Amino acid sequence: MRTWPILSAPGVLGLLLVGTCVRADSAPPALPPSDEVREIAADAYIYAYPLVLMELTRRQTTSVAEATTALAAPVNRFAHLEAFPDPRFTAVVRPNADTLYSSLWFDVTAEPLVIGIPNPEGRYVLLPILDMWTEVFASPGSRTTGNAPHTFALVGPDWNGTLPEGVQRVRSPTGMGWIIGRTRTDGPADYAAVHRFQRAIRVAPLSAWEGGGTPPPGPASPAPRSAKPPVEQVEDLDAPAFFALFSEVAKANPPHAVDHPILDRMRRIGLVPGAIDPQSLRPEVLQALAEAKAPALARIKGVFRTAGRFVNGWRTNYTAIGTYGADYVHRAGVAYAGLGANTIEDAVYPTGLVDADGRPFDSDRRYTIHFEKGEIPPARGFWSLTLYDARQLFAQNPIDRYAIGDRDRLTYNPDGSLDLHVQRESPGAGKEANWLPAPAAGPFTLNLRLYWPRPEVLDGSWNPPAAKAADGM
Repeated sequence: MRTWPILSAPGVLGLLLVGTCVRADSAPPALPPSDEVREIAADAYIYAYPLVLMELTRRQTTSVAEATTALAAPVNRFAHLEAFPDPRFTAVVRPNADTLYSSLWFDVTAEPLVIGIPNPEGRYVLLPILDMWTEVFASPGSRTTGNAPHTFALVGPDWNGTLPEGVQRVRSPTGMGWIIGRTRTDGPADYAAVHRFQRAIRVAPLSAWEGGGTPPPGPASPAPRSAKPPVEQVEDLDAPAFFALFSEVAKANPPHAVDHPILDRMRRIGLVPGAIDPQSLRPEVLQALAEAKAPALARIKGVFRTAGRFVNGWRTNYTAIGTYGADYVHRAGVAYAGLGANTIEDAVYPTGLVDADGRPFDSDRRYTIHFEKGEIPPARGFWSLTLYDARQLFAQNPIDRYAIGDRDRLTYNPDGSLDLHVQRESPGAGKEANWLPAPAAGPFTLNLRLYWPRPEVLDGSWNPPAAKAADGM
């Protein structure tokens, strides 16, 4: 009889028996050929990467006793940004300067967490909810639930109790996860109004919800904060530490139903999420895991530059973002390049990698992006253009501008077209309203953001125009 391991509850490894039983103390099966062991090791690293990155990000941003304005808060507590990120912000890569974030790391392994969202008074709001594998499984907000007050309860994978009347049940596939809300903010003058909305969001464990009092604070992560961004922390882990952490986190965050094929392959070399002991792995497997790290990371980083469709120097991912199924390499690539990314129905992020001549963007050059009147980015929410340096973070610039878009006082051409200027120095007094500064030196990339994109974006019939470099540069 064969035995198929399944995760029947968070952190509990069960057995689905088919045929005759296999003794738990039977000899381990023979390893596959060495080349297949190496292939499985690389696939396992890619599969595990988002869960490890999420956990290190969670630890980094919950290792505080009280909520801060830097998106740090104890578990089950919201932290709200009070101002747009600046170059000192490293909590997530490729942040935006269009919305004020509201971040909450939830843990519903003990009981549900109830969240009440007030009326945003016509303001665009989005609160995507990610499980620990980075899958967006719910997306309350203007597009889906509308702008009326809305109350829901996040419940764990196996919780089946009763909720108060009027509270929507939202089941999380994992015991822990992340809400990274975005509230449209029309510049610093709009901060106060957004702060009022953020403060009116109510959150409490189910046991404290109906009492109306202030719930006790969630526990702070015992992990010390690191000066390094989480993506760098992941790279610092050797293979035994990486897979030990992966296994630990998987105990409360079971794999998805579509994961059985890769779990079966991993099991052939002794890797079972929730039960991995690096010291007990065979030397050949440990060696393969160590050797797999570099090529797996290279593939994860490389897929960011090749995912989706490439048109006019922009790469736009229309499928493998926000929800992934068994597309593990794209899931890992999105986690590396933009942890917390939304589904395309909520936002599309064309990434500008090269100019009209196919050359990577360089701070020593000057660029113009020309939108014809009919090419202005079509979005029901809003659109913006953001610049990132080689770290995938904001770069210092003389006017502290990191994004530009439809809520800025842009200067349109007489025919209704629009020119945006991307360069290090000012394009001149008459053009500074449309200037997005480049870094002082080095390469950079761009991101268009279209929140609540219109159908012509989703079906690919609209594409952003190429960025043209000035002659003689």
